[in-house]
Amino acid sequence: MAPPARILASLLAAAAVSLAACGGGDDRSPSTTSGTRSPATTGTTATTTAPTTTPPATPATQRTTIYLTRGEQVAAVGRDVPATPAVAGAALRALLAGPTAAERAAGFGSQVPAGTELRGLTIRDGLATVDLTRGFESGGGSLSMTLRVAQVVHTLTGFATVRRVAFRLDGRPVAAIGGEGVVVDPPVDRASFEGSAPQILVESPLPGDAARPPLRVRGTANTFEATFVVDILGPGGKRLARKVVTATSGSGTRGTFDVSVPFAAPAPGTALTLYAFEPSAKDGSALHEVRIGLRAG
Repeated sequence: MAPPARILASLLAAAAVSLAACGGGDDRSPSTTSGTRSPATTGTTATTTAPTTTPPATPATQRTTIYLTRGEQVAAVGRDVPATPAVAGAALRALLAGPTAAERAAGFGSQVPAGTELRGLTIRDGLATVDLTRGFESGGGSLSMTLRVAQVVHTLTGFATVRRVAFRLDGRPVAAIGGEGVVVDPPVDRASFEGSAPQILVESPLPGDAARPPLRVRGTANTFEATFVVDILGPGGKRLARKVVTATSGSGTRGTFDVSVPFAAPAPGTALTLYAFEPSAKDGSALHEVRIGLRAG
C-alpha cells in the first residue's frame, strides 16, 4: 500500500491535468488580464476596403463673353459669371451691368442704359427671346440705339444654341426699339448689324487673358480678299511673332478664322499685345487696327 503522502500527490497532479484539459483558469476580461495574450484566431483574414472616390469640385464661376462698345463698334470682353446651366442669362446680366472701371479706362463703353434689367430669357430652336425692362429703349440717337441692340444680339449669338434674337420690353413683343425704330421683327442676327462690328472682330483671346504659346486666335473678319495680319508684341512693341490669316470669306462677306500663332514665351506676367490689322492694298499701311492687351501665362 502506497504511503498517504504519495497518494495525495498523485491525486493533486491528476486534478491539475484535468483542469488544463477543460480550459480552466482565469476568467477575467482581456482588458484586465496581465501578461501577453495570444491572437484570438490563427491564420490571416483579408480585409477589403472599397476605394473612396472624391467627386470633382464644382467651379464657382465660369468664363463667358459679352460685347461692349469701343468707339462706334462692338468689342468682345470676358466675364466670370456664377456657374449655372443658364449661362446665357448670366452673360446678359453681366452685359447690363456695364463695363468695369478698368475697361472704361481702356476705352470700352456701353450704350445699354444704366438700370436696364433682364425680365426673362428663353431659347428654343435657335431663337432667343429676351425680355428687358422698358428703360432699354430710353435716351440716345440712332447710333446709340443700334449699338445697344447689337450688343445684346452679339452676346446671345455667341452661344452655339442661338442664331436669332427676338425682343420683348416689359413682357410685350416689339417690332422696333426706340423712337429711331431699330427693327427687330422678324428676329435679328449678327448679319443684321454688320455695320456695328469691326472689320476684324477678335473673340479670343480677350483683354487681360493669359497668353501661352501657341496662342489660339479666333473670331470673324470682313477684309479685302479675306486676309489680314496678326502680330504678338512684347514690351516696347517688340514683335515676337507674326501670322498672315485668311478668313473663310471676305471682300464684303464676313467669314470666320481660327489660327494658332507660335511665339517665344517671355516671363510669366509680362505685358503682351495682340495686334491685328489689314494691310492696305494701295501702300501696305495698317487698316482696321485692333489691339488687345494680354499677359504672358
